[in-house]
Amino acid sequence: MADRQMVFRAAVIGLGFIGAADQVSGDAIGQQVRNLDGTHAQALQAHPRVELVAGSSRDEGRRERFSERTGCRNTYADWREMLAAEQLDIVSIATNSPHHAEITIACAAAGVRAVLCEKPITTRLSDADRAIEACKQHGTVLAINHLRRWNPMWITVRDELASGAIGDIEHLTAHWTSGRLGNIGTHVFDACRMLLGADPVAVSGRLGPVVPPDCRGPQFRDPGGWGIVEFSGGVKGYVHAAAEARAPIRVCIVGSEGQLTVRRDEARVELWSGQRREIPVKTDRPTSLELAVRDLVDCISHGTQPACTGEDGRAALEVTIGFHVSDRLNGAWIPLPISGDDRHYEVQIG
Repeated sequence: MADRQMVFRAAVIGLGFIGAADQVSGDAIGQQVRNLDGTHAQALQAHPRVELVAGSSRDEGRRERFSERTGCRNTYADWREMLAAEQLDIVSIATNSPHHAEITIACAAAGVRAVLCEKPITTRLSDADRAIEACKQHGTVLAINHLRRWNPMWITVRDELASGAIGDIEHLTAHWTSGRLGNIGTHVFDACRMLLGADPVAVSGRLGPVVPPDCRGPQFRDPGGWGIVEFSGGVKGYVHAAAEARAPIRVCIVGSEGQLTVRRDEARVELWSGQRREIPVKTDRPTSLELAVRDLVDCISHGTQPACTGEDGRAALEVTIGFHVSDRLNGAWIPLPISGDDRHYEVQIG
């Protein structure tokens, strides 16, 4: 049967909050599943050419609730056992970040055709290198769940900027609450890279002194911070993401003719001439994770690349690592890509 007609067997590793819409897990971090832009299990089941056949979690309660919600009875306490027992085409990885590299590499070696891995891609750049290389060697499509890559509003904003809606881009500012340069920052850094169509080339930053506790355990420590990211072409991004910040997430791109501001669910163009307009937002659309799964199926069927590749995920992590290295050197400019021993530096992201 041709790829464009076959049904793909899929599984989720990590059956918690975003992995399997587990509200018990959401309660532990004070978040609601209904506020997510999709979950992995739901997105896989929503695709007509994908069959969700298995799930893996160390937590028995999560496995039981996953089966109740999805009707999928094949669950495993050990993801290795699942990879050996099930012939899988697509695997979503929604575990804690330190496990991403090992699982991605094992999926590629097991013949999985596409992996959708939660952000950040890994906690070390050297691990990201290994995961990307393993997927290349085995012909596995690797996508990283930076959701804005599939979100129609953010895609429209990208296209507006590319069409010159605010003239020549001069700089941008990015702000969000709760710090967490690894968990939240990778989303924002990837979004800025997408909007600008440019690569980060240097970072100067400091880490914030306040680091909120992580519900996943005391071993995780993901501080916020502030600083500057320089992109190819000379555009600079000014970042303020202290843990104690209170203003909502916002990215503002400033150009020669005006500015474009993006918040969670809205975007606005304001020209220096006084004109203003809202960028339309579709409310009756598939979730971004559903669109990501559609993208993966197209990649398998047609041999294309996903909207957010492993290389894209690594580039976002590189900025986060850059903040840490710069802070260690009292805010020094750190050229990207990072080289030497710092590629093994680990950010303890949950």
